[in-house]
Amino acid sequence: MHIVHPSALARVGLGLRRGLLKDLQAAHSGVFDFLEVAPENWIGVGGAHGAALHELAERYPLACHGLSLSLGGSAPLDVGFLEEVRVFLDHYQVPLYSEHLSYCSDDGHLYDLLPLPFTEEAVHHVAARIRQSQDILGRRLAVENVSYYAAPRQDMDEVTFTNAVLREADCDLLLDVNNVYVNSINHGFDPHRFLAGVESGRVVGMHVAGHFDESDTLKIDTHGASVKPVVWALLADAYARFGVQPTLLERDFNFPVFSELVAELQTIRHLQDREIRHG
Repeated sequence: MHIVHPSALARVGLGLRRGLLKDLQAAHSGVFDFLEVAPENWIGVGGAHGAALHELAERYPLACHGLSLSLGGSAPLDVGFLEEVRVFLDHYQVPLYSEHLSYCSDDGHLYDLLPLPFTEEAVHHVAARIRQSQDILGRRLAVENVSYYAAPRQDMDEVTFTNAVLREADCDLLLDVNNVYVNSINHGFDPHRFLAGVESGRVVGMHVAGHFDESDTLKIDTHGASVKPVVWALLADAYARFGVQPTLLERDFNFPVFSELVAELQTIRHLQDREIRHG
């Protein structure tokens, strides 16, 4: 199994989706450098899928991006689940584990990532839960800025809230560039000013994805389409601001022929190489 320092991931990644398994297994070396998995989708999985995960993990380092921890929720953290995640991360020697700066549970699982109010109370609440999670995991956690459509109470703007959580929790940021763009259109702010406001030392990875143009003033984060030129431009700006970071191309459904995903991965690598040469 790989022993991988986080900096070794600082290139190009793709999500390990079951619909892409055959393409990922057949891909030539150098097409992508790491794979990202949601641990809750793979913990305890055996059979052919479990064997495929093991085989791919022998060839590529893994990053993990969780879906169900509900860091901003009101119910107690699922300590048993966190302990299972720690075992998974240790087994596969995963250097980067991230979750969403949101909540997804109440009395039960809501199957959606819901936004937090941008308030001091919410900062303290979610930061305490992140610190508890980090203690159980035995490692730092990165939180991802999420897309949102209905804005709960906002005593501060999103970037101020995000920075406050990062500082109080002493955690890292997984910067989703597409979410920054989607939110900037839906809520009327400058995405480049958002990037300029993020504390640079906290960013340890990035996501880029496609979205759906519902209208000029409404964008839907889908992970089911190609990345748009305006988001590529914002990714280039993010590299200029934060340096080249491990960057994942998110594609969760509506998969094109694999060569189209490879072309997008090459775009990420081109932007990274350009920043390394000229940044």
